[in-house]
Amino acid sequence: MEKTKRFLGILTISLLSLPCLVFAGYQEGRDAFDRMDYPTALKEFKALASQNDALGQYGLGVMYDIGGGVPQNSDEAAKWYRLSAEQGNADAQNNLGAMYESGEGLPQDSKEAVKWYRRAAEGGNFDAPNNLGAMYLTGIGVPRDYVQAHMWFDLAMQRKDRAAAKNMRFVMKKMSQDQIAAARKLAKDWMGIYESRFYQSKWKRLR
Repeated sequence: MEKTKRFLGILTISLLSLPCLVFAGYQEGRDAFDRMDYPTALKEFKALASQNDALGQYGLGVMYDIGGGVPQNSDEAAKWYRLSAEQGNADAQNNLGAMYESGEGLPQDSKEAVKWYRRAAEGGNFDAPNNLGAMYLTGIGVPRDYVQAHMWFDLAMQRKDRAAAKNMRFVMKKMSQDQIAAARKLAKDWMGIYESRFYQSKWKRLR
C-alpha cells in the first residue's frame, strides 16, 4: 500500500487564524526551503518555534526529518512534529503518525499512528485519508475493515490523491456491492459533517 508524508506542502491551518507577521515568517522560511537555502529556512523556523508557533515547529520537524541544513535526526523530527501536532497542525499530525507507524524516531505503535492519521485527516491534511485507509485495509492498528478503507480512499480521491486511487482499485476487488454502497454513503456523510464544521469555524473567526 502506498503511504506518504507531507513536507512543507499545502497549508492546512486556516490563514484567518494566523497573525500576518507569523505567516510572513513561515512563508519566508518555506520559500528559502524550496530554493534549498537551508540556513535562512532554519533561521526563520527557529525564530517561530521559539515563540511556540506550530508552523515553525513543523518546519523544524521537516528539516530534521530530511536532513535539510541540519544533520538528519529522526528523534528531533519527532519532537518538533509532536509539539506542532499537539497544537493542531494537520501536516505535523500526519508525519507524526507516519513516524509511529514506521518506528522512526519513536517506538513503533500502530494504534498511535492511526490516532494521529485520523486527527490529520479531520484537520484537512492531504495525505492522511489515504494513510488511514491503508491501515484499515491491512488491519494494522485497527481491525481490518474494507468499508472504512474504501471510505477513506474515497475521501482521499476527492483531493486527487493518486496513491488512493490505486489502493481503491485493490480494495474494491474484495468488497460486495452492498459494502461499496455503504462505504460511499459513509464518505458522503463524513464530507457533510466536515464541511459544516469548516464553515461554522470560518464564520466564527469572521464575526
